[in-house]
Amino acid sequence: MNQADTDSMPAHRITTVAALEELYGPALPRSLLKEIDYISEHYRAFIEKAPFAVIATIGPEGLDCSPRGDPQGFVRVRDPKTVLVPDRRGNNRLDSLRNLVRDPRISLLFLIPGINETLRINGRAQIVSDPALCQSFSMQGKAPKTVIVVTTDQVYYQCPKALVRSRLWSPDSQIPQSELPSKGEMIAALSPQPYDAAEHDRNYPAHMKKTIY
Repeated sequence: MNQADTDSMPAHRITTVAALEELYGPALPRSLLKEIDYISEHYRAFIEKAPFAVIATIGPEGLDCSPRGDPQGFVRVRDPKTVLVPDRRGNNRLDSLRNLVRDPRISLLFLIPGINETLRINGRAQIVSDPALCQSFSMQGKAPKTVIVVTTDQVYYQCPKALVRSRLWSPDSQIPQSELPSKGEMIAALSPQPYDAAEHDRNYPAHMKKTIY
């Protein structure tokens, strides 16, 4: 983007909902029909096949978007208004959980490899540390410390256009890892002290296997 582009931006900035709707036009009726406030049997089938979800939260410091993944069905549908998400071992930044403690609003986006539709849930969450509930989500003999209990307000599927345009599931869309900086290289570039990127990258696969749960 050059200077001329940025200079013209304020004149074309959309600042009202009315202006936005005038530009885009009305929503398609079927895009509104698919939104419900509970988990239907069809939507439940999608959630139970999904091995991956993205969680969005908000808190005093701002927004957070975090990936979650496990074998398909790792998000448990307890009833038509409730889903349960185990909080697996991570790096203890706790960005999502810190947000939810102070603001219960949450959004989840479910993806299934090879399927171009996605499913969205918007709702409110509680963080629960009940031992029996956490134990019921054990993997490799290890239970999560907490479970995120989500009460649904909106549930709907997303049309496939974004995944089709991106060709997300196409094998020829994949790139070799060598085209990107490694995890160790990124840490070394940000570290104020000397950091052995090559050693980090050599050791990380074993570390991940040991700490995956």
